[in-house]
Amino acid sequence: MNGFLEKFQKKDGTEGFVHEVAAVCVLAGKILLQNGAETFRVEDTMNRIANSYAVHDAQSFVTPTGIIFSIENHDVTQLIRISERGTNLRKVTQVNTLSRKVAQGEVNLTELQRLLVHIDRSTTAYPDWLQILAAAIASSCFLLMFLGKWQDLLPAFIAGGAGQGGMIYFHKLVKVKFFSEFMSSIVIGLIALASVKIGIGFEINKIIIGAVMPLVPGVPITNAIRDIMAGDLVSGLSKSAEAMLTAFAVGIGVTAALVLD
Repeated sequence: MNGFLEKFQKKDGTEGFVHEVAAVCVLAGKILLQNGAETFRVEDTMNRIANSYAVHDAQSFVTPTGIIFSIENHDVTQLIRISERGTNLRKVTQVNTLSRKVAQGEVNLTELQRLLVHIDRSTTAYPDWLQILAAAIASSCFLLMFLGKWQDLLPAFIAGGAGQGGMIYFHKLVKVKFFSEFMSSIVIGLIALASVKIGIGFEINKIIIGAVMPLVPGVPITNAIRDIMAGDLVSGLSKSAEAMLTAFAVGIGVTAALVLD
């Protein structure tokens, strides 16, 4: 590993190389932050990549909406704004694997940049139909976990799948996360009501609870607690607010459906 770093120091010990390292670090941080990684992981990954290429004294500041990366003793500062965030743990794992290979001296800077661009441009890990099917199956399982009746499996299956489908559709229609969550919750509530009225559903509360569970912001809540415990108060509090708004949108959507009845 030392020989690897010395090779880069001798060959590319220029300001241009430092700028390239900074750009690659920010790209890695951007992928992690956009796909559900906690703040500490984003900052640690960027710093480790910089140190692996013998670019020391790197400083990073990460919030849920932006990344600032700077290298002391060099005229290098990178700033990027994060406008969309989601959960794609596959991309997080891929970037983590790459960072470990970089630390072991197995990947050069050019190859790392190429691989990160490929990860960043890759489409959704799973097609829409598979996400809908997974949400439908998960909703049925949550129904049983909350001691619902076996007769309510089908309504929960349909409501959960329709809710996920609505989430995908409304998010493509309007790029406002809370709007899509609100509308998909209304869809779930209306399907639960209809299933009870036509006689294929029995416990509307259990059906709704099971169907909305895939919409619950589990990863943001976990990351918020993790960030607060690590001392990243800005990120932790903002993620907590985002999670609460998501829960509020889901609750209001279900309530609106019941009121419409």
